[in-house]
Amino acid sequence: MAAGRMGELLKEMYAQLWQGFGPQGWWPGETPFEVIIGAILTQNTNWTNVALALTGLKAGGLLNPRALREMPEGELAGRIRSAGYFNVKARRLKNFLDFFSHHFQDSLEKMAAADLPSLRTALLTVKGIGPETADSILLYALHKPTFVVDAYTFRILSRHLPIPEACSYEELQELFMENLPAEVSLYQEFHALLVRLGKEFCRPRPRCPGCPLHEWPVAGE
Repeated sequence: MAAGRMGELLKEMYAQLWQGFGPQGWWPGETPFEVIIGAILTQNTNWTNVALALTGLKAGGLLNPRALREMPEGELAGRIRSAGYFNVKARRLKNFLDFFSHHFQDSLEKMAAADLPSLRTALLTVKGIGPETADSILLYALHKPTFVVDAYTFRILSRHLPIPEACSYEELQELFMENLPAEVSLYQEFHALLVRLGKEFCRPRPRCPGCPLHEWPVAGE
């Protein structure tokens, strides 16, 4: 499909989702650092469980780099138990905190000043941070124009757009970034709208009635 036509389809999809759901205001978080911690904790769980862990850390005055880095790993695991896989996630948080301290001296300003390609590459060297988590940190915490791809994105686009069956994360990300303006607010809202669509309608067993994309043809038709 020509690039121009794909861009038109993506813009039409965005417009219909916006009309159906309105702005999502995602990612919830009072500070960029909270967004980063939330992005790591939300792996393989739902946001309600992550919010409980974040609330507990904030209540204890612990949601800052130094406090989390100095906390024993076992204690940290106990404090984020609600997020699931708490031992693994405690280790991943420690890995990120060591990276943050070593490369940026716990400064979000220094981190945000780095250019997108080099910062993304650096984040992907942190054990436990994959492309989706890295892009979530870059887009929502640091306001870098990179598109977040997740399971909802794969599912929705495979049903509504002519994309290859074996489309990789990078290929699907490029689909958005090559056909849409490089605007942080657009990328944030589009991703958030796709997440909502995937949760409410475009499930593994789809619930099509009432879906904002219900009138769209199935991919390949």
